[in-house]
Amino acid sequence: MKNQPPKWSKIEFKIYILLLCANADSVMTPDEIRLIKAKTTPEIYDRIYKEFSEDLEDLSLEKIEAWIAKHHFSIMELSELKKETMQVFNSDKNFGIKERYLAKILDNIIY
Repeated sequence: MKNQPPKWSKIEFKIYILLLCANADSVMTPDEIRLIKAKTTPEIYDRIYKEFSEDLEDLSLEKIEAWIAKHHFSIMELSELKKETMQVFNSDKNFGIKERYLAKILDNIIY
């Protein structure tokens, strides 16, 4: 990546992060996918999922970091994003080591 942030809207950014959270333990459960799909349109989900599935985790984190550096979020938006990431992490009733590690990385990048 050339340090250029992706040209995502805020909702696309959020869906990308939620997909990363769902995949933290390398298994995206139907509950996690259903939860993410409920937060957007099928078109946005499909487009962002395609992009996400082509990226390695390091590139995903670079994209998130570059995007967040160029965009402003209110305290309420950040609070809601944190809540939604935790919903995805906890949707399969297993908040494992890999998910906790990713949560800390996202905390450092975003919050």
